[in-house]
Amino acid sequence: MAKKLESTFINMVIVLTIVSLVAAYSLASVFNITKEPIAKAALNKKLQAIEQVIAPKDLKTNKVLPTAIDYDNDPFKDMYKLPAYDGLDTLEIYPAKKGDKVVAYAVKSMTMMGFSGLIEVMVGFKTDGTIITYSVLKHAETPGLGTKMATWFNNEAKPARCVDGKNPKTTKMAVSKDGGDIDAITAATISSRAFLDAIDRAYKTLEKGGKYE
Repeated sequence: MAKKLESTFINMVIVLTIVSLVAAYSLASVFNITKEPIAKAALNKKLQAIEQVIAPKDLKTNKVLPTAIDYDNDPFKDMYKLPAYDGLDTLEIYPAKKGDKVVAYAVKSMTMMGFSGLIEVMVGFKTDGTIITYSVLKHAETPGLGTKMATWFNNEAKPARCVDGKNPKTTKMAVSKDGGDIDAITAATISSRAFLDAIDRAYKTLEKGGKYE
């Protein structure tokens, strides 16, 4: 009886080991298959965001908006990094140039203050620090609440909550509840604080790097 139990136990261990190995191999195979498409999609999203925040277009008509900055270089190829003003990390800077002159910046910024942690945004700035517009790259905020940040803060029909066209030098990038100049997303104050923190970090990093005229 004892030998039978021992044999059964060994067989179970062998089967579980085989199942685990097969599962691990399957997961590794799926990862290898999807890794490249995921990376390509992320890169395309970044490239589109760079263009959109420097030379924004109407998403419905695809027409270039009056706030668009004219440039003739490839900001992605000219990318460099600056230490964040608070020293916590580095931010990617994508300069837009007309000839040899820098005419705008796209800045990839982030914050960990979101309701669900990480929020990444691309922000466009004129050379005087005025915000052109922004694009949300990554977040895991609550659907229907924090997710509204994608359009909430660039609605020019609602100037109290719109950051487009404002300069953080004269407009405090914080929610009005905290003494700032921007109205938060309804029922999503934490997400709003985080979004504005990412915008403010981008502005102050360029400022500390001496990039404004």
